[in-house]
Amino acid sequence: MKETLKERDIRIFAYGGIASILAEFGTFPIDTTKTRLQIQGQKIDKKFSQLRYGGMIDAFFKIARDEGVTALYSGVWPAVLRQAVYGTIKYGTYYSLKSFAREGGLLVDPKTGSERVWCTVVCAATAGVISSALANPTDVLKVRMQVSGKGSRQKSLWKCFYEIYKFEGVKGLWRGVVPTTQRAIIITSVDLPVYDFCKSRLLNIFGDQPITHCISSSISSLSAAIASTPMDVVRTRLMNQKHLLALNETNVTQNIYRGSFHCAIETVRHEGLMALYKGFIPAWMRMGPWNAIFFVTFEQMKKL
Repeated sequence: MKETLKERDIRIFAYGGIASILAEFGTFPIDTTKTRLQIQGQKIDKKFSQLRYGGMIDAFFKIARDEGVTALYSGVWPAVLRQAVYGTIKYGTYYSLKSFAREGGLLVDPKTGSERVWCTVVCAATAGVISSALANPTDVLKVRMQVSGKGSRQKSLWKCFYEIYKFEGVKGLWRGVVPTTQRAIIITSVDLPVYDFCKSRLLNIFGDQPITHCISSSISSLSAAIASTPMDVVRTRLMNQKHLLALNETNVTQNIYRGSFHCAIETVRHEGLMALYKGFIPAWMRMGPWNAIFFVTFEQMKKL
């Protein structure tokens, strides 16, 4: 009963938010390189039609050299705001749902004593959908600011928000919400259940120690990166796609992405199948340390 009350405690939401913010700060420059790699090579916009970066390392040094080191943190504040919303709701909801499922006899298989995979996946997917949909506006702001970077194109958080609202309306803040929730379903359905599975197996070997959390998070992050990168590319491109007619952009063709499926098809048609895995290395390189920082912090706070 004590464990159930602890899991259902409101503190689990706060722990998820705090750990998410710390992990975001620690890995954000890698996320910026991922975003830049994902938007380049598009035929829809001449500004992003050329391949400026040869990979994560090349992007990292070119951004730092041409725009300054601080450009690697462009968009960090909406990202932090996003984690304050997304991370808090996602992890708090996930573990709360698991607690309810355990009490209802759905989570644990009485024959084996282990957690049912389908139940953990349902809990994770539900938490991912709710949290990603609510946090979508902060995700849009983050992507726009990461793309604009520093220099003459630099926009503050509030200026970026005002521009989106003025030219695109409230709907603009939820641009890309469908692929965002689809990506969240994929990531949470893979990441959290794999982490919990690995952790349950490693507890017998290492005990409830940081090494257990680090190994479990590394395995779960690789699985999540492989599963989610194609949807992440689609999501990033849709979020960066402005309401072009309202902004009177003349360097954009009329072949605007109409949705997730159309974006994926056009990306493959013009850039090849592997274009859906643009930014995979930085996505994986970021997700590994992100998960490690998050879960080690999260698990330690749960012991308080």
